[in-house]
Amino acid sequence: MDPFHLGPLGGHDYQPVKHSIASYKQVIQQWPRDNQSRLRFGRLEFVDEVFGPESIEFDLEGRGPYTGLADGRVVRWMGESIGWQTFAVVNPNWSEKVCANGVDSTTSKQHKNEKFCGRPLGLRFNQKTRELYIADAYFGLMVVGSNGGIATPLATHAQGRPILFANDLDVHSNGSIFFTDTSMRYHRKDHFIIMLEGEATGKLLRYDPVSKTTHIVLRGLAFPNGVQISKDQEFLLFTETTNCRIMRYWLQGHKTGQLEVFADLPGFPDNIRMNEKGQFWVAIDCCRTPIQEVFSRNPWLRRIYFRLPLKMNFLARLVGMEMYTVISLFNNEGKIVEVLEDRGGEVVKLVSEVREVNGKLWIGTVVHNHIATFLYF
Repeated sequence: MDPFHLGPLGGHDYQPVKHSIASYKQVIQQWPRDNQSRLRFGRLEFVDEVFGPESIEFDLEGRGPYTGLADGRVVRWMGESIGWQTFAVVNPNWSEKVCANGVDSTTSKQHKNEKFCGRPLGLRFNQKTRELYIADAYFGLMVVGSNGGIATPLATHAQGRPILFANDLDVHSNGSIFFTDTSMRYHRKDHFIIMLEGEATGKLLRYDPVSKTTHIVLRGLAFPNGVQISKDQEFLLFTETTNCRIMRYWLQGHKTGQLEVFADLPGFPDNIRMNEKGQFWVAIDCCRTPIQEVFSRNPWLRRIYFRLPLKMNFLARLVGMEMYTVISLFNNEGKIVEVLEDRGGEVVKLVSEVREVNGKLWIGTVVHNHIATFLYF
């Protein structure tokens, strides 16, 4: 159907599978809307100074933000007089000539360099040791000291299998690091194929800093992505991007080891982060369409449709997909506390993370060259 590889799957061994997704009608009918589209009143910061700042972090002294870039660096904001400073790199042989491609770092031009340069995604500081943990899509779970430098690999394999797509992480109070490996078949640059296939080879992993071993907590996950441990450490939340939902895994109590749906979402979630109240901000690229439900249950339809020799944006429009930004705040019970939208994509587009600090939302994006902020009270 596509001998000249004009479509989104040209050159790929596309193997779509059936996967589970909540009823479109049920989710959309119960989902509150932001009729004022309030995120359009946000502000773009550091335009063309940061390239694909997916995750945003602040250290224990409140300095920052820190963020990982598409060129393989972790950078830190040092104030107006200094600007952005390289804090860490994930490859000791990192080369400015090869990797530092500026605004082109967030385009397909960087794909050939990603495996060498690295792609830092999730960032978290250890509240006790002050070390910064990094989930790098190609180099696995890594750590760097509070003064920065070259990051040290902690986990590149799990039970003998390589970690192909480390995505996000969180640190438990006992020092264990929970992190996601999105796929056993694809690297980050092919993340769209993971979603189109519906394949569920992802894992939730736990790194034990005492034994220096990596354990598989859960397997068979459909694009596991953002990770967040609850304030009381009783459970862990992670997003399943393909299935448009948040899952809850119980770490202690009478439900220990049980997995359940925490919330079904109207779009595709990325990272999830907790605020000081113990509530959870989720970044969502919206929105699902009714046909997606049909596609999820009939992989043969996807095999035909996404093999058509047409660009992905055109194929998406044909099924009514209209991408815009939604961020949502949930309480401990999975109830919606707040929904903020930018329906027209006027300011905030394709979000990856929402970090609340002193009433201000810092909003990351994996595909654009800026950070968005929004004053939330």
